[in-house]
Amino acid sequence: MSPDPIPDTPVAPTPLDHTPAPAGPSTSIKLLAEAAGTFLLVFGSISAALFAADFGVGGNGTPLGIGFVGVALAFGLTVVAGAYAWGPISGGHFNPAVTLGLAAAGRFPWKDTIGYIIAQVVGGAIGTSLIVLIGLFGPDGWLAERQAGGFASNGFGEHSPGGFGLGAAITAEILFTGIFVLVILGVTHATRGTSLAGLVIGLTLTLIHLASIPIDNTSVNPARSIATAIYGGGDALLQLWVFLVFPIVGALVAGFAHRALFDAKPAG
Repeated sequence: MSPDPIPDTPVAPTPLDHTPAPAGPSTSIKLLAEAAGTFLLVFGSISAALFAADFGVGGNGTPLGIGFVGVALAFGLTVVAGAYAWGPISGGHFNPAVTLGLAAAGRFPWKDTIGYIIAQVVGGAIGTSLIVLIGLFGPDGWLAERQAGGFASNGFGEHSPGGFGLGAAITAEILFTGIFVLVILGVTHATRGTSLAGLVIGLTLTLIHLASIPIDNTSVNPARSIATAIYGGGDALLQLWVFLVFPIVGALVAGFAHRALFDAKPAG
């Protein structure tokens, strides 16, 4: 004799049964975060380079400028601040080369790269435009002098702080951008990363600037290079292609290499 059938008793759903996953930030908010972070990076670091790097040099008093070390720290500190302020929203790229490097490593959708890059370029351009606005109210000739000096733009040959040529600029941008992207990929890994990723990334950018400012004024970030070249005069614009192409080359090489070497799935 078969047992009596079990009556169809409704089971109360658990809270997880019908609770939708929390929605992440919208695309527009992510793009705003990228623009804000790139603005902070450019406005803070280029302000340090133009207003404070050589302050007091050539004057009657004691020089109070922050020099290369101070400018390098400014780049690193702005990245740290931006990473912790807006990184949780957009990922905290603030750099077209980083965005493309992350895409090459499989960490970011290729389809979203164009929007991020546009936001980064716009944020950087706003940063240098506001520096120009401040300069308009500065001492007589200050703005014209800074623009005549390239407005902290990247350059090679006679526009390199140390007189380094085109080959040095190309090599430096590929290598230093590649190193930067490899560090980012390492410290932000889902299982091997660290909660101190923002600090490590900022310190790495500081190190890169300490080493390479004399070579070509350090780009490793096409948005930063565009932002200063806009106000740096004809020579800065003519040399800009180097600081668009080769940071991206370094980032792509690093991204594909990291994916193949460190994130490759084991055979079988």
